[in-house]
Amino acid sequence: MWIKNVIITIISSARFKPVMIVILGIICGSVLYISYESRIWSYLSDSPETCVNCHVMRSYYTTWSHSSHGHNTVCNDCHVPNNNPVTKLLFEGMDGVKHTAAFTFLNEPQVITAGAMSSSVIMNNCIRCHTQLNTEIVNAGRITSSMAAKGEGKLCWDCHRDVPHGRNSLSSTENAPVPFSGI
Repeated sequence: MWIKNVIITIISSARFKPVMIVILGIICGSVLYISYESRIWSYLSDSPETCVNCHVMRSYYTTWSHSSHGHNTVCNDCHVPNNNPVTKLLFEGMDGVKHTAAFTFLNEPQVITAGAMSSSVIMNNCIRCHTQLNTEIVNAGRITSSMAAKGEGKLCWDCHRDVPHGRNSLSSTENAPVPFSGI
């Protein structure tokens, strides 16, 4: 009971309110500054230019923009679930936190590869977009990324390695022009 009285006394003191206002101002200012610097609003769109916010994505953006997929798709068509908006936003959020942590702590890999969760999403999106091809011609539409991991089939990019990103290396597109994604 005495702890409650101490807390009420501190909160109601005249010195506490200005300190709290300053602390809240610093917190709000920091959030606004970080949001501005990271162009956080751009992540709410499907714009491919958003991916270039991270410098390591330059070669992927450039090779995609010169591929057949560059004329008909955006990054999110392949790299996030497209079955419903909630799943899409949850996946983008989880992936965004993972990427932010990797880039913040300078832990990004030299060559970016899709993890298990991303591989599943990409494979499902390949099948979704190329349904007619996968079911009528090559009959690959029934293969999933987990089946391919067990050796029961191949992932689309096992054969189509250069689609849509071509051969990427740290030097393959070093001076490639990319758009500025935000202000």
